[in-house]
Amino acid sequence: MTGYIARGSKIGVAVSGGSDSVAVLHLVAEWAGLNDVSVHAATVDHGLRASSADEAKSVCDIARGLGVPHRTLGWSGWDGTGNLQDQAREARQLLLADWARTMGLEAVLLGHTQDDQAETFLMRLARGSGVDGLAAMAEARRAHGTLWMRPVLARTRDELKSWLVARGVDWVDDPSNEDLKFERVRFRKAADELAALGLDPARLAATATAMARAKTALLARALSSARKLAKVSSGVLVLDRDGLSELEEDTRFRLLAHALQWTSNQPYRPRYASLVRTWEQVQAGQASTLHGCQLIPRRAQLFIARELAAVAECHVSGEQVWDERWHVEPPEQHMTIAALGEAGLRALGEVSSDLPRAVLLSLPALWENETPIAVPALSWGLSVQVYSSPDMTSFLSGLIPH
Repeated sequence: MTGYIARGSKIGVAVSGGSDSVAVLHLVAEWAGLNDVSVHAATVDHGLRASSADEAKSVCDIARGLGVPHRTLGWSGWDGTGNLQDQAREARQLLLADWARTMGLEAVLLGHTQDDQAETFLMRLARGSGVDGLAAMAEARRAHGTLWMRPVLARTRDELKSWLVARGVDWVDDPSNEDLKFERVRFRKAADELAALGLDPARLAATATAMARAKTALLARALSSARKLAKVSSGVLVLDRDGLSELEEDTRFRLLAHALQWTSNQPYRPRYASLVRTWEQVQAGQASTLHGCQLIPRRAQLFIARELAAVAECHVSGEQVWDERWHVEPPEQHMTIAALGEAGLRALGEVSSDLPRAVLLSLPALWENETPIAVPALSWGLSVQVYSSPDMTSFLSGLIPH
């Protein structure tokens, strides 16, 4: 951790109360004391079991015994539908990221082990994931504005339990870890049988690491191609359609998926089958929509912009961020940012732009009452700047291996 965490900084530890995270808390508290680093701990109480509050209190007691400040973060967002573990995991990360920002933490440490690495690999293999899905969890990565670190990723769960037992340290066993309705638990229960076939956690983790190396190489190829084939014009991504068609399939669809994620600001990529279908339409010269975006082929170019239907109801005041992408400088509090739309485009009259008409409709405009007064992407109207935080640099950065 020394390479990531500077002396005198503050770091956080996410502690569920299980053996893995409790071991990390003890290890980090000891390490921090020797390296002039301040440690804070947090527990996310999902409120899904009657005992969860007591378990969070137990973690608080453990942290206090180590001289570590602790906070319990509550979540009550599950409505009983969808994948509980996926929703809880996402909520946990967002809550911890917000806590890290509030506390000014340099990083948040997680208790993932080699067993978690192996289980994740098997679960994704069962879902038919490709290289990206099968790639190993990183020891350090940035997401939601936070540096997440996994300092015990090379250790097994049993090793950490033995370390705790030798020191007389208790932990809390989550009963959901025995509930076979959860996919991860079923794979965990199959571990002994898989190990007998040569698929032990170490072998599976090594394969996941090999996949991570392959992913890095593929991303490097996609980044190189993007530098040649992509540009950003008025916040709209423009790709060289002929150049895309000449790329090998993996690079082409990797670029397209990233372009759609970047344009729509979505964390997940579209399904592969949808990408293939959309690309076939584009190659046939047909406009298409996917992932909240519109893809418009025009001669040798492919324009990728927000779909009007995805932003038509997005109206924010002039000092706010529109569509999580655009803001006015200087802020215009008495005005509104909204999509230009048909009415706005008619009000503009004749406009000079290289962008397709459908793209113009989804551009942000500054409105006063029902009248557009500025469309900065078209250099029209009131002299204000509507800035797009996404630019070519941010587009390329999403393809840089981390």
